[in-house]
Amino acid sequence: MLVNVPAIPNVLPIVPLKNKVILPGVGMRLVISRKETISLMQKIYKSPDSQEIKNVIGCVPISPPQSTVEGDTEKNSSRVDIIAPPIRSKNLTSPAKVIDALFNQKTRPGDLHPFGCAARIVRLERTVGEGFVAVVEGIARIKVDKYVSENPYLEAEVTVMSEPELSQGDQELQELAITLRSTGRKLLTTLHDLKLPTPVLTQLQKFIEKAHAGSLADLLVTAIDSTFEEKLQILDAVDLKTRMLRAIDMLTRQIQILKISQKVQSTVEGQLNKKQREFYLRQQLNAIKEELGEKDDSSNEDDDVVDLTKRLEEANLSPEADKAAQRELKRLKRMHPTQAEYQIVRTYLEWLSEIPWNKSTTDILDIKIAEKQLNDDHYGLETVKKRVLEYLAVLKLKEDMKGPILVLIGAPGVGKTSLGKSIANALGRKFHRISLGGVRDEAEIRGHRRTYIGAMPGLIAQGLKRVGVNNPVFLLDEIDKVGHLSHHGDPSAALLEVLDPEQNNSFNDHYLNVPLDLSKVLFIATANHLDSISPPLLDRMELISLSGYTFDEKVNIAQRHLLPKQIKAHGMAPGDVKISNELLLVIATGYTREAGVRNFEREIASICRAKAVEYADARDNGELAAYRADVSKKDIEEILGVAKYDDEVAERTSLPGVVTGLAWTASGAGGILFIEATQMAGKGNLQLTGKLGEVIKESAQIALSWVRANAYKLGIISASTEFSFFSERDVHIHFPSGAVPKDGPSAGIALLTALVSLFTKRTVPTTTAMTGEITLRGQVLPVGGIKEKIIAAHRAGITRIILPLRNMKDVEGDVPVNIKEEIKVVYVKKVWDVLEAAFDDWRTENVVIESRL
Repeated sequence: MLVNVPAIPNVLPIVPLKNKVILPGVGMRLVISRKETISLMQKIYKSPDSQEIKNVIGCVPISPPQSTVEGDTEKNSSRVDIIAPPIRSKNLTSPAKVIDALFNQKTRPGDLHPFGCAARIVRLERTVGEGFVAVVEGIARIKVDKYVSENPYLEAEVTVMSEPELSQGDQELQELAITLRSTGRKLLTTLHDLKLPTPVLTQLQKFIEKAHAGSLADLLVTAIDSTFEEKLQILDAVDLKTRMLRAIDMLTRQIQILKISQKVQSTVEGQLNKKQREFYLRQQLNAIKEELGEKDDSSNEDDDVVDLTKRLEEANLSPEADKAAQRELKRLKRMHPTQAEYQIVRTYLEWLSEIPWNKSTTDILDIKIAEKQLNDDHYGLETVKKRVLEYLAVLKLKEDMKGPILVLIGAPGVGKTSLGKSIANALGRKFHRISLGGVRDEAEIRGHRRTYIGAMPGLIAQGLKRVGVNNPVFLLDEIDKVGHLSHHGDPSAALLEVLDPEQNNSFNDHYLNVPLDLSKVLFIATANHLDSISPPLLDRMELISLSGYTFDEKVNIAQRHLLPKQIKAHGMAPGDVKISNELLLVIATGYTREAGVRNFEREIASICRAKAVEYADARDNGELAAYRADVSKKDIEEILGVAKYDDEVAERTSLPGVVTGLAWTASGAGGILFIEATQMAGKGNLQLTGKLGEVIKESAQIALSWVRANAYKLGIISASTEFSFFSERDVHIHFPSGAVPKDGPSAGIALLTALVSLFTKRTVPTTTAMTGEITLRGQVLPVGGIKEKIIAAHRAGITRIILPLRNMKDVEGDVPVNIKEEIKVVYVKKVWDVLEAAFDDWRTENVVIESRL
């Protein structure tokens, strides 16, 4: 009687195996990487027919002597690579050529063993590239009769060797089967003493009790430590008696080896200390992996662990970080590289080793050198330079100081970011910019917890790793545009600990999960305005305002920095483009109207591009002598076109009801604001236009109410017409540039002056501007943004400004000296002072002015 086997075709595709043997009933994992076998697997992979009989292959070992090895092996699921005989070439000098040769060389039929195993493909998957991974299960022994094809893969006629059943009359076979099962039970007991997993032992026990004797011999020989030649002997043993005898002999030998090893290990474990025991166990592990074909990977793994241990020792970690590193390093040593958590732990340890715990740069403590560096890099900005030098002086005296948190507030293009680089250069520190614009997730600041897939440290820890020192200059760019409270947390709140000098010496990044000292970092934040910065965050920072540049400063900046930079950027040498100060002033006034110099630089770049074309043409034609480096006013008009901005103040004519006010824009720059008022027959209504906000509308109502209440004193009405003058007129106040939103409490005195001018027919000079808020009692209140407003007025050609008396300190402390010399500032305390300053002929008219206290 024969054991049933699946129907197997007479002609099978052949897969050559190197140094490995598949036996019936045994599963194995094959890594397919050779060209000839990949062709076979591609055909099977693409076949629409999924019947098992279509997926049967012949797995035939390559006969000794052994050839070059190309793969790994895994216990109970061995990785076996498709292999060919040794490469016979003397021209392969590089690993790439060797790999190509292994891939392309075919296996010859004469190199293969005469016996093999028919196997069913249980699972077939593609790998990265063109390879495959196949999980196969042995079905039956086969004898190769004749190879019928070698291209594109091997095919052979085979004979299936049926498994004979145990005959009840054959006493010797019955005894051998009993001995085989008894030996298997002894092996099971030994494995149980070695503490193998219980589910594995249970499954093996069931197989020993119920399996056919031939299948049991095949399985047990595969499970024990046997050589390639011994497995070939079992494969060749078609005779059941011969196979059982060989299997019993191999099992008995393996049991004795395991018992001796267990005894030696028990003795050694009792005598060795912890490090010696770890070394001994690691040597055992290496020996086992070498038998499994994983020696190379093990060596690589050990090298990685040793290298990582060395890097952690050299990193000079803090006590908390060292404790966490040692804990995770022990876990890493116990893991296999294929475990999912292996890379997570390894990446964490790499981060710990790359954070600069005690590495720092030496500060340049020479105040004169630092001052020269700041002056060379930036023109003006005296307040910021003074603050940096103060910090440097204290650091020089104290030799240890918590880094201040500076926030540079100013309009776009005034040089906030470049100033941060200049400060880093002046201090001799490394510089790192962190862009906070649009950050919506708290984890981007504090880092992700390691329980999440793809977790990483936050931007602060990443910045420290990038610069490699613990005392850099960090520029937190656009801190006013950081996201606020959302379902991802509040990034602004996460910055509180970073920017608090009393707390950031133990900043906790969620990924690192150990205290990180940020006290030596000099943080510089930039913002366009303060409204969107949370008050607790703002409280931790020192505010430094960067107002817009005057025309004189812009011209100096252009000559010192912008023009040389653009000449170099366009491939020309210094002196190839020359622009006089007068023409730079023309560009600044006629083609840009901004607080900073960003658009100014773009216009200079346009001129440089045009001159680059002229220079290239002259050089190509051999006419460099005719090239003209100087830029004329005509050149500017041809290159930049007609001036985009006119002198708004100079173009206007003094008219009753028209007044020039001063405004502060949301971008941080200042500007002038024209207010126009007119009257018409009506019912006493007030109409406001110009896309105005609620605050400015209320200011208009207050101004009109005050004018109506004081109309007699102003000479607008007499006693007989008091009740009919305003009720028969509608007043319309308009702010030009109607598409631009306008709001704020700074147009009160300008609105009131416009109404008085309208009703009294007096005019305000076009070169006079004003700002300030009023109350119903006629008091003038101070407003903000004085420096920006005065600079904007200077740019617009204003020569006289009316300001609240309580804003005098802002003018004296912040406004540049040259502007104060060119603009006359009149300070007022009450509305009557405003009218006296605004109208040149106020005292010459017969106007009733009483009780101006």
